[in-house]
Order: sequence, then C-alpha cells, then structure tokens
Amino acid sequence: MSLIFDRLRTRTRTRTGRTAAAAPTGGCPYAHAHAPATHPHPTATAEPTTPEREPEPAAVPTSEPAAGPPPFTDPEQAADFIRQFHHEQPAAGDPQARLRAVLDEIHRTGSYRHTPAELAYGAKLAWRNAARCIGRLYWRSLVVRDLRHLSSADDIAAECFEHLRLAGNGGRIRPVVSVFAPDRPGRPAARILNQQLVRYAGHRTEDGTKDGTEGRTVGDPAGATLDARARDLGWKCAEDRFEVLPLLVQERPGERPSWYELPDDTTLEVPLSHPEHGWFAELGLRWYAVPAISDMTLEIGGVRYPTAPFNGWYMGTEIGARNLADADRYDMLGAVAERLGLDTSSDRTLWRDRALIELNIAVLHSYQEAGVTIADHHTESERFLKHVAQERRLGRPTPADWSWIVPPVSGGLTPVYHRYYDPVDPALRPAFVPREPW
Repeated sequence: MSLIFDRLRTRTRTRTGRTAAAAPTGGCPYAHAHAPATHPHPTATAEPTTPEREPEPAAVPTSEPAAGPPPFTDPEQAADFIRQFHHEQPAAGDPQARLRAVLDEIHRTGSYRHTPAELAYGAKLAWRNAARCIGRLYWRSLVVRDLRHLSSADDIAAECFEHLRLAGNGGRIRPVVSVFAPDRPGRPAARILNQQLVRYAGHRTEDGTKDGTEGRTVGDPAGATLDARARDLGWKCAEDRFEVLPLLVQERPGERPSWYELPDDTTLEVPLSHPEHGWFAELGLRWYAVPAISDMTLEIGGVRYPTAPFNGWYMGTEIGARNLADADRYDMLGAVAERLGLDTSSDRTLWRDRALIELNIAVLHSYQEAGVTIADHHTESERFLKHVAQERRLGRPTPADWSWIVPPVSGGLTPVYHRYYDPVDPALRPAFVPREPW
C-alpha cells in the first residue's frame, strides 16, 4: 500500500528571541481511587507500673555543626537505580565499584553522569513504569538517542526534527526517546514548551465580538495557549484547521523562547476517509502519525532530564474518541451524525455512540490504507495483559491507572476492563513525570 503524505504548505525554518513560559502539565481527567484495605491493630495494653525514681539530670545540649544544603541529586535515588540496573543487567557486573564512583561524584559536584548503558536502560524502565500507558509490552524496543551534549535551542530543534523523521520511519512507527542535557546544580537545562512535537494550532476568531460573544475556535483548542504564545513571538498562522504549530524552545529561565517551523518531511499526516461512506473525506479531517510527548521530565536515579521527547504509536481511540470527538477539542460527532442522517433530537437515540463508532472506523481504516502504524483498542488490551503476565513471571508488579488503561470506546468489551491492577506509586522511578516550571 502506498504511503499517503498530506503536507501542509511549504514551511521554512526561522528563529526569533526568547521569553519565559511555564511548562504545561497534565493530570488525570478522572477521579478514580480505591480505598486502602484496613487491617486490625492489636489492642494496646498499659505498661506495668514501676516505683518512682529520682528524675535524672537533663542532658546538656551540645553544639553540632549546621547541616549543609542537600545535594542537588539525591544519593539514595542514585544508589537505588545503580543497584536496579546491575540487578536487571547481570552482565554489568558487581555494582559496588560503580556505587562508590557515583556517590563520590555526587559528593564532589552535587550530581553525577549516567553511562550510556545506564541512560538507555533507565529510559526503557521509565516506559515500563508508565502507569497510564497501555502499550508497555514493547518497552525493551525503545530507541534511546543520547544527546546530552546538546543544550542550545538550535541544536535541540534540529534533533527534534530528526527524532520525528526517525520515529516516522516511512509509516512504520518506531518508539523513540531523545534525551538532551539534564538539569545541573545552578544550571537548569533547556525546555521544549510544546506538549507534543507535532500539535495543531487553535485560536479564537473575531466573529461575534460586536454582540458580546466569543466567536469560534479555528483548529484545536488544546493548541490555543501555544498558538497565542507563538503569535506573540512573531509566528504567522495560516489559520487552517490543521495548521502545525512551530516548535518553541527556551534555553534559560527568563529568556524569550526560540521558535522553529517544522520542516515538511518531519510531519507525516494521514487524511481521513471511511471504507463505506464516501462523503467522510469531504469533512477534510486528518491527523499526524507520531505522538511525541515533549513536556515531561525523564527522571532516572535522581537525575532530571527536562528535555526528553518520546513517542510510541497511536491507539485509534486516542484520535477517534478523544482528539476529534471531545467537545473541547475538534467536536466532530455532530457533523458526522448529520451526514449519517441520525436522529439527534434526544440522547436516548444514542446518536453520539453511533457517530463515535463510525469516526473510529474511519481513523483505523485511513491509517491502515496509508501504511501508518496504529493499534485498535481490542488488540492493544490483549497485548497489555500479556505484558502484565510477563512481568508477573519475573516477579515484578505492573502499576496501572485503570481510568487510563481502559479505552474510551467499548471499554467493557475489552479484557483490561474486568480486573484491578497493582496500585500506582507516585515515587516509582525511573519515570516520565510532570515537569516543574522554572
């Protein structure tokens, strides 16, 4: 099957100055929680009475030197990771020598540098520990790009574009993480301000301002904040519904970000059609192939890498049941229902449910026709339970957030719905964690 490339208009790479901005962070949209099990405690008994004694003289306080500030990198977290690395990688040998070297480096400098092997395995463990990810079966296949020697905005942008080319792989999506310079004592590393390397712009129109209304959003409302920031920096948006946002990189706190148009060959997009309804293509919908998260910190053994974009591949429901269907995103269910001729006069007709299924059919069909990797939620659910079984055989838990693992379409028809999982430990490391603002 021929690969379909539907490019946006020709873009050229440009650059401007920098400005401060807080990194966006995300949270679980649900409030699922499980009450902890209660355990009976033995009844307390009174201590036996003893004869009264003369009070002992109070201890004379001794002056101790004031404790210095804690090291930038926690030595305990570093030691835990080194032990885990050597335990799971027996070929690395005895950990004692490496432990001494790491703790000495932290004592002298406040932090330490991972070996290439430690960095690669730590990034893979961060994927394995990702409680919200259903695709962890393939955590060992993650391609880790060691780019710790790069810290300038220009270099980071250039390598992010190379990341997208490598991950896109002509449609056969590869899981990739690109790890740039870490935070160091007194030297915070650069940040990417985009939530994903590829994301569509969204902005409010002027319609309705005369009568007090807010107008309408063109494009993706989830991209509105970055859209406005990029415009303030001088970016010109074509106001297309699927206009790719520029990449914004901030080198240091308090400086203006640099912005870069994504080259055409980095942005593989799939126009959406339906196997049975020819009119579906007339809706003009499309989506990009590589979901590369870029606003999280990769934390390994106490070392924080705030610029470490990573990607897997899409599960169809992420596009068809969330990005294109959510009321605060592209909100396409009404348009699809109208074309299908559905009765939308009442929720009891389940018109949203029917439109949602057809929208998801179109997404899976289109990616398959384009030769672009995508998974359906039934297959991915089976794969996740295979991952859980493999981890159990190795004596390891599989922490999972049920509200993220269960797909948003036909959840009850998937095997991941009918069970509980190991509880999520927020302190589990290595991990991809929400990035703290400067």
